[in-house]
Amino acid sequence: MTVYLLIAAGYLLGSIPFGVILTRLFGAGDLRQIGSGNIGATNVLRTGRKGLAAATLLLDGAKGAVAVLLARHFAPELGDDGAMIAGAAAMIGHCYPLWLKFRGGKGVATLLGLALALAWPIGLLFAAVWLGAVLLLKISSLGGMLGAVAAPIAALALGFPTYAIGLAGLAVIVLWRHRENIARLRAGTEPRVGAKKDVAA
Repeated sequence: MTVYLLIAAGYLLGSIPFGVILTRLFGAGDLRQIGSGNIGATNVLRTGRKGLAAATLLLDGAKGAVAVLLARHFAPELGDDGAMIAGAAAMIGHCYPLWLKFRGGKGVATLLGLALALAWPIGLLFAAVWLGAVLLLKISSLGGMLGAVAAPIAALALGFPTYAIGLAGLAVIVLWRHRENIARLRAGTEPRVGAKKDVAA
C-alpha cells in the first residue's frame, strides 16, 4: 500500500506544470502556444522572461527532489527502492501530466532534481555533463540527453546499482521525449543555443 501511495504522491507532485502556471500568472501567455509548445524552462525562456525560465527550471527540478525526500521521510523502510520509485513517479508526472492531457515536458530538469536528491554526486555529474555539452556544442537538447544518459552510468560507477537501473529507465524516457530533436540532430537542423530560430528544445 505504501508503494502505491508513493507513486500517486510522486506523480501528482511531478504533474504540476510550473512553466504553464508561471507564464500565465505573470502575463507571458499560454506556454503551450509559444515556441515548441513544451512546458519546460527552455520554452519559457522564449517568452523573453529569464526570471520565469530560471524559476521554472528550479521548480521542475524541485519536484523530483521533493518526491525523493518525502519517500525517505515517510517510508524509510523502503530504502533506496522507495526513493527511486517516488522520484521516477514525479518525472513521469512531469512528462505525462493528467491535467494537460498527458502532454508535458521532456523531463531533464526533474530528472536532475531527483538525481541530486538520490545521491548528490550523481546529480553533480549529470549537471556537469549537461552544462558542459551545452557550452561546448551549443545544443540544449543534446546537452540534456547526454546528461540523462550520464546519470545511470555515474550511479553504477559510484556504487548505486538500484539507482542505476531506475535512472537508466528514466533516461530512456528522456530520449523518447526528445525523439523529434534526435531526428533534427541526424538531419543537421537542430537549432543551436542563441540562434534566432531556437524553437525546438
